[in-house]
Amino acid sequence: MSKDIQIKKGLDIRLVGAAKTQTNPTKPSATYKVSLEDFHGIVPKLAVKEGAQLKAGAPLFFDKNKESIQVVSPVSGTLTQVERGARRRIVSLSIQADASQTALTHPTIDIAQADAAAIKDYLLAGGVWPFVKQRPYDVVANPDQTPKGIFISGFNSAPLAADLDYVLAGQEGFLQTAISALAKLTPGKVHVSVRDAKSPLASVKEAEIHQVKGPHPAGLVGTLINKVDPINKGEVVWTLQAQDLLIIGELLEKGVFNGTRTFALGGSAIENPQYFTAVIGAELAPIVQTAGVSNENYRLVNGDVLTGLATPKNGHLGYKNTAVNAIPEGDDYEFFGWNKPEFNKISSTRALTFSWLFPKKKYDLNTNTNGEHRAFVVTGGYEEVFPLDIYPLQLLKSCMIKDLDEMEQLGLYEVAPEDFALTEFICISKQPHQQIIREGLDLLQKEIG
Repeated sequence: MSKDIQIKKGLDIRLVGAAKTQTNPTKPSATYKVSLEDFHGIVPKLAVKEGAQLKAGAPLFFDKNKESIQVVSPVSGTLTQVERGARRRIVSLSIQADASQTALTHPTIDIAQADAAAIKDYLLAGGVWPFVKQRPYDVVANPDQTPKGIFISGFNSAPLAADLDYVLAGQEGFLQTAISALAKLTPGKVHVSVRDAKSPLASVKEAEIHQVKGPHPAGLVGTLINKVDPINKGEVVWTLQAQDLLIIGELLEKGVFNGTRTFALGGSAIENPQYFTAVIGAELAPIVQTAGVSNENYRLVNGDVLTGLATPKNGHLGYKNTAVNAIPEGDDYEFFGWNKPEFNKISSTRALTFSWLFPKKKYDLNTNTNGEHRAFVVTGGYEEVFPLDIYPLQLLKSCMIKDLDEMEQLGLYEVAPEDFALTEFICISKQPHQQIIREGLDLLQKEIG
């Protein structure tokens, strides 16, 4: 039986270019890339050298601070390049794929008989542990800690995000296997949020199901945590994405790491937005070409349009991304754009904008921020779209001035940058909220964690 959660604060951003529910398998890429941007907090140390032959699921690098946490290759092939940045820090790794793919195999495990330690060791050895994140700090989970609960969001309410009900359909076996294993890793409960009872996750056992209704950010795991079991100082919870359960479940059942993802390719710059299946790290250019481009001046975003990272047009599918979007580049100047009525933009205010009159209308927005960076202006607008029991403006300011005591007291342990994506979207001061929260979390972890 599910437990309902209703949120009223938030904002649904309806954009043109949502992916149609049809899936197009892609041809294997010649090269695959794993970026360190997808593993915030890991200090990488290579497990292999350039030129090494790899099997799918073979370790690429591990965390220098916690060597049991390793990131594995999504495909078999040759490690052709290790790109380094400042202070020779690893930025990305490129793999030339083999014509025929082979995978590293692990002995299967009997979940019913295995204890928490055995399951944890198996997930670490299989390379799926980086999919498990923890709060506080929103980093890869520390396997030496025991979480008070595990939280999984079974739907994504962000604009142009993948429809997880469609993506997960028919995969209930892998989902249940993953949930059963995760349930042994916590003395608390595994909490799963769904939009309605039709979700493939709504019928899983050994988990507490919550039907969450309301506008975005209803689908964020942070909203689920705040409404079900908020985090206090000294407590830890783990979070996972729903589609990552498929990779974990297949590893547990078959003993192989299968990095194949179904992701939504959308955005108003795409002629035929749809779903594609590809292996993690695949080249995006051929996939975008297959879908067609209606506007050559676009920005490619790995992830949803609120929290994703801009990627080059010849970039690669992110390690944890379930959506890729192409949005028109907002590099034009709008004369007197601040002082005239607007009918084709979204705003949470009613100052010369009329989106509140058409709640179902879809908009074709570009990347223009429609303003420049300026000092914070107190409007009360953040609180209208922020459903957590936290003061968002005060928390942002405490992070900016690096006041550790205030950051703790105002609830920084509980949030992640994605929880502030909406406040950043409506911010009339054009402040980088997600970056501010990320820097605050890093500072708190360094000084206290």
